Amino acid sequence: MSLSNQRALRQVFLTITALLLSILTFGQGKRVQWLTFEQLEDSLEREPRKVFIDFYTDWCTYCRKMDQVVFTKSDVINSLNTAYYAVRFDAESAVNVSFGGAEFENDQIGKSRNPVHQIAQLLALRDSRFFPPTMIILDSTFTVKARYFEYMDSKKLVEALDL
Repeated sequence: MSLSNQRALRQVFLTITALLLSILTFGQGKRVQWLTFEQLEDSLEREPRKVFIDFYTDWCTYCRKMDQVVFTKSDVINSLNTAYYAVRFDAESAVNVSFGGAEFENDQIGKSRNPVHQIAQLLALRDSRFFPPTMIILDSTFTVKARYFEYMDSKKLVEALDL
């Protein structure tokens, strides 16, 4: 092989490598655009849209698995970012939340081993108990359309989001 052919082949190889790396890097930067409840309220006032809420806890293994496996999938990211306002909330958080003209707090801190925040109590209880992960789908008027009290793989979650 001549020297000029080797240079041309090397240039093609470097170009292909650079394109592949840029594609991989671009894909990794895409994430779910999570909002806080305060940001959600502002967003709903500007433009009504469906809402997806992911209630999790730090100790929940399936919640971490959803973070690492499900919420990183491009089809899930695209569904959430294009059709929904997505909120993630630690159901045991000590943070006070202002939403809908009301104040919500975690009044169970110090009283319960797993203190559930008032906003999670309002939206995410099943048989008067909180079971993570819990996902809530609401329409643009903030009416609950579905509640899921389980780990959902990306296929099942996308199907639920498309309903």
